[in-house]
Amino acid sequence: MGGGKKFGVLLCAEDSDYIKKRYGGYIGVFVEMLAEEGETWDVFRVANGEFPDDDEIAEFDGFVITGSCNDAHGNDVWICRLISLLKKLDSLKKKVLGICFGHQILSRALGGKTGRAVSGWDIGVTTIHLSSSLSKFFSSLEIPTTLPIIECHRDEVRELPPKAEVLAWSEKTGIEMFKYGSHMMGIQGHPEYTQDILFHLIDRLTQRGYIEDWYGDELKAKLEEVEPDKDAWKNLCTSFLKDRL
Repeated sequence: MGGGKKFGVLLCAEDSDYIKKRYGGYIGVFVEMLAEEGETWDVFRVANGEFPDDDEIAEFDGFVITGSCNDAHGNDVWICRLISLLKKLDSLKKKVLGICFGHQILSRALGGKTGRAVSGWDIGVTTIHLSSSLSKFFSSLEIPTTLPIIECHRDEVRELPPKAEVLAWSEKTGIEMFKYGSHMMGIQGHPEYTQDILFHLIDRLTQRGYIEDWYGDELKAKLEEVEPDKDAWKNLCTSFLKDRL
């Protein structure tokens, strides 16, 4: 049971029409994966300048930072404000889980470096290698050596913050997961995504000219063949956020 815990989703993207219709917005996608009975989940549309007040922060047990179409190495006003908030959450030792853009911006806020991925776009289901330190960190879980996850990014964490530790890597990306202390963790992939969300995202990327049509078709065909391990990722993320390590 949730025991009345309260969590905040720091939404760094606009909800697409499909996500609104199917899930009631990205908050619905995260609630579906992470929420348990008795908990409260609030959303702050940080990309639109909506942030929790300083006195509100204390009420929350943890925060999740979502993906975004923006670059984590950018200096938009809201991005700089988000970095300040993350530094504050670190000083308060609040639980923070960063996903994709959230993983990158969390690393940057703590002193790491982000930028365009040397290997280009990574879209689809990627198998990532989990380190032995991840098994130690999640001592209550049975951790496999590899796990498939949905990816959709062209930026990456290039250099970890001081004192941070790599928890996972892949053939394309050197830092797929990291932890900072026991209160902050970043995941480059999208544990919350379903294949239908990725299908619609591929359509949006081709429509906007980010990827070629033929590449989009190829990615969709590959998606039919492999599936992410949604249950394993759900266990990892909820165990971390809710201190069941």
